[in-house]
Amino acid sequence: MPKRPLLATAAALAAVIALVLPATAASVPLTGVTAVQDHLQELQKIAEANGGNRAAGEPGYKASLDYVKAQLDAAGFATTIQEFDAIGGTTYNLLAETPGGDANSVVMFGAHLDSVSRGAGINDNGTGSAAILQAALDYAGSGATPKNKLRFAFWGAEEQGLVGSSHYVQSLPEAERGKIVAYLNFDMVGSPNAGYFTYDGDDSDGEGSGPGPEGSAEIEKLLNDALAAAGVETEGTDFDGRSDYGPFIEVGIPAGGTFTGAEDTKTPEQAQKWGGQAGEAYDSCYHQSCDTVDNVDQQALDRNFQAISTAVKTYAEQFPQP
Repeated sequence: MPKRPLLATAAALAAVIALVLPATAASVPLTGVTAVQDHLQELQKIAEANGGNRAAGEPGYKASLDYVKAQLDAAGFATTIQEFDAIGGTTYNLLAETPGGDANSVVMFGAHLDSVSRGAGINDNGTGSAAILQAALDYAGSGATPKNKLRFAFWGAEEQGLVGSSHYVQSLPEAERGKIVAYLNFDMVGSPNAGYFTYDGDDSDGEGSGPGPEGSAEIEKLLNDALAAAGVETEGTDFDGRSDYGPFIEVGIPAGGTFTGAEDTKTPEQAQKWGGQAGEAYDSCYHQSCDTVDNVDQQALDRNFQAISTAVKTYAEQFPQP
């Protein structure tokens, strides 16, 4: 009897294996911080293909927005693109809502999607954008139906002076503003010499800009507890108006968020507590061309993503109370 060709035998065996084994890892959607890292790689590629940046008004920003929107559309979110004028012409915010949840009780999670013109903006603020994107996708993938409506915002032209978030809040009728029970902001959550800061909702450090609107203290506590569960102690940081929470607290919406530091310098006490280098900036590539995927502290990104995911799951079911 002639021997059966080895190739035919191998093909038959492969067919049997395909029938009895589950799908390969390559066909399974990524989740958690691994998926966040994958999004950052995509944002880097977008910048490289579009003049090295993702700045509002430039092709790289629109390509970034299209990438994020496609992910959210595929997961079943209701997405809206809001146009507004900024330096260089028309640009956009992207809003994505859960199909379910009480439309009169909206919890928002936001991050600015634009970079400065000097670079890809992967820590500032690819990290915040990728983290809330993946937290949204993971929540949708869980199959849960929220009690509150969850709204995820990807702001344009933050680097031009909070233009996108200001336009959004100012264009909302007062009745619609009143339906937003909390806003959580995530701007730079993977700084390479990371600090671990939460916005000081109750002004417990007694310095700076004072407390946030009533309800902000509970957001701060939730995020502090979530980061503690991820293995790190936090410090408060003031609502100093430098990121997209600003327009929300101006109209009395409770706010909070996390931040791993920008151009300020890490103290010796912080280096002892958190690791890293005292006397150096939290992010020496802040607003520079070196803010690439290599500029991200993966542990800081992971810890902050865990906190963001906890906040999404918690506020799907409840919202901050004074």
